[in-house]
Amino acid sequence: MGRPQKENDVLTLDDFDFDLPEALIALRPVKPRPASRLLVSDGTIRDAHVHNLPSFLAAGDLLVFNNTRVIPARLRGIRRRNTSSGSGEAQIEATLIERLGPDVWASLARPAKRLALGDIIRFTDDLSAEVTAKDGGEVTLRFSQSGEALDQAVVAIGEMPLPPYIASKRAADAADIEDYQTVFARRMGAVAAPTASLHFDETLLATLAEIGVQSTEVTLHVGAGTFLPVKVDKIEDHKMHAEWGEVTETAADTINATIASGGRVIPVGTTALRLIETAADRVGHILPWVGDTDIFIRPGYQFKVTDALMTNFHLPKSTLLMLVAALVGMDKMKEIYAHAISQHYRFFSYGDSSLLFKNPSQIDSEL
Repeated sequence: MGRPQKENDVLTLDDFDFDLPEALIALRPVKPRPASRLLVSDGTIRDAHVHNLPSFLAAGDLLVFNNTRVIPARLRGIRRRNTSSGSGEAQIEATLIERLGPDVWASLARPAKRLALGDIIRFTDDLSAEVTAKDGGEVTLRFSQSGEALDQAVVAIGEMPLPPYIASKRAADAADIEDYQTVFARRMGAVAAPTASLHFDETLLATLAEIGVQSTEVTLHVGAGTFLPVKVDKIEDHKMHAEWGEVTETAADTINATIASGGRVIPVGTTALRLIETAADRVGHILPWVGDTDIFIRPGYQFKVTDALMTNFHLPKSTLLMLVAALVGMDKMKEIYAHAISQHYRFFSYGDSSLLFKNPSQIDSEL
């Protein structure tokens, strides 16, 4: 992954590039879920499996899960338009990306060139939507149903919005309805899964609880922007997409109690990490919080509450890889990814996982 990187260098996008063999991109998850491999970095790099996670944690540690629920947000319909030569039809795929109102969604449309303001897309006999705004490939759709009725209609007909690197190789199917959802998904609103949590099942959660590892839940509705590429050379010029999240009073109290008792706070996934770091004050105290976060965590960031992170392996040149580098250091990040590739770990959303402990230099700077 390039030359050794000093922490105080000006970092560019190329510092986060690496060559990934296409065969390492996972198109299906391993079953059972905890059978996925687990790379552990705690000073040294070790190879394990997710079901070994209890061996690396201790009583009093706290896992922070993101309980968002993925919407089957990819809808297929027919645009019908009366033309001078008769009725014109076009097949349209719309992927919901952000709710703007009870009956309004911002969406990505394909092919967007077939849509104009005022067009009606019919998805079923009971569900249609009008195009009320358009900007390139993004359109605003006002649906014929609203609120919970719209939610139920989308669940009934929608497909899981698999990431582009999977969707380009195979279509979503019935297996993805379960595979691309965590076992504790509760609050509907995400258009991408918090994939680090996909490795947990009820048996593993029960085992962790038995040895005294605690857990709490926060909510961050993962948006389609998580897949957007970084387009600037100097990473500090990148503007993050905003995502809605909430840290409840219960979750905040649990995190603060863990810190006070000397336990380690370990978010499961970059989404949970970004949210609790957003909700933390300057002295590392978590407050109940709700709103949109666009926090951009990159090398140089001083973590307020996070001690370690469980996360999958990320795309080259991605903000998620930059977050990992902030936590473990640039050189260690490159060592971890070189090891993962050489040992044929499976990458991305349906791939294997890692447990990464914070760079000791960050801990030293906090003392």
